[in-house]
Amino acid sequence: MTKDLTKGKILPLLVNFTIPLVIGNIFQLTYNAVDSIIVGRFVGATALVAVGTANPITSLMIKLLNGLCLGAGILMGVQFGAKDYKTLKRQISTTMLAGLFFSIFISLVCIILAPEILMMLQIDSSALPEAISYMRIVFLGLIFTYGYNFLSSTLRALGDSTTPLYFLVASAIINIIGDLLFVIIFNLGSDGCAIATVISEFLSVLFCVIYIKKKVPLLDLKKDWFIFDTRLLKKTISYGWASAMQQATVQAGKVVIQAIANSMGVAVAAAFTIVNRIDDFAYTPEQNIGHAMTSLMAQNRGAKDYKRVKQGFFEGMKLELIYGFMVLLVCYLLANPLMRIFSTDSTVIAEGVTYLHIIAFCYLLPAITNGVQGYFRGIGDLKITLISSFVNMFGRIIACFILVYFFKFGISAFPYAYLIGWIGMLIAELPLLIRNIKSGNYIQS
Repeated sequence: MTKDLTKGKILPLLVNFTIPLVIGNIFQLTYNAVDSIIVGRFVGATALVAVGTANPITSLMIKLLNGLCLGAGILMGVQFGAKDYKTLKRQISTTMLAGLFFSIFISLVCIILAPEILMMLQIDSSALPEAISYMRIVFLGLIFTYGYNFLSSTLRALGDSTTPLYFLVASAIINIIGDLLFVIIFNLGSDGCAIATVISEFLSVLFCVIYIKKKVPLLDLKKDWFIFDTRLLKKTISYGWASAMQQATVQAGKVVIQAIANSMGVAVAAAFTIVNRIDDFAYTPEQNIGHAMTSLMAQNRGAKDYKRVKQGFFEGMKLELIYGFMVLLVCYLLANPLMRIFSTDSTVIAEGVTYLHIIAFCYLLPAITNGVQGYFRGIGDLKITLISSFVNMFGRIIACFILVYFFKFGISAFPYAYLIGWIGMLIAELPLLIRNIKSGNYIQS
């Protein structure tokens, strides 16, 4: 099922497009959080640190692949909006083949170098063996992760954000069942979580493939799946590299900050891991609204309806600010109950509550930055999103290092560092946004 976003009232379209994205990501985050909950409660703090340290590395590589999907998705949205189906099909097959090759290469590198990568993150020696094993198992399934993200990104580019949700829900349920089975019953520890993750990702790809073959004739390419267009690949890379580097920059910053947290002891590292899970729930819907804005703007840019491109941005910003205020209230008022879901350790809970109480007041800033990033992706200017993300992460890392090692802020250094990063991002983005809108440069982008 595809959906034309060039027609109809913009705000309802954005809301209807965003809701499945949010629900889908919540389910995805839920089964990631279940990993931490089950490991934290049934295995222990050391295993929780192992999972928490390996996750940023796996997420970094997934973000690189997602950048390729996001860049290609913008092109697909423009091609679909322009009704250029011949080029669209070649775009789809080229992106799939390139991504599969890249995901296999990344998997091999990370499986071989897992010990060296994890030791660079200053992980506690007691958690190292579990982290290596967990990381290697997850990377065995990276090809399935790419497959699902590519197919769901393609469906979203064609206006369908609902169908990927169904498969993600099924995958999340399977993952949770797998966690319970492999960790609690079979006593496989953190390895059990990794095995459950790989199985669920394989099944989500399988569900997508079956659905596309039966319900989406436009994507049933048959032998055309093996068409590789080097011209389109170059164009995809020109879009995708900036998006990939942007997402990789964000995740690389998280990896460095994770290393700083690991150096502060097991209690702080465990609390940091838990708050990162909660932060994912709070922050991801802001990203989803930005992605909805990108899809709507890309299709309308392809249809040359530039007035609607501009309207899509302003309507999306309304949603971002409303959500940012709501999540502020939830994270501040429910900080203690949220921490207790993940841990019974009073020290870990206290550290996490301190972190959440500060960062809750920061969520309006990323609401704005995600809306702005959605705008620049939608008009095809991904270099600005890369530059601003680099400013954000560089600011975070420098601030975090200074606040932890020079001013001894403890765990509260992390939310203050994030605040500094978001302020730097806005300083980099807003002048360019204002100039772009006033000049109408999105018309030529």
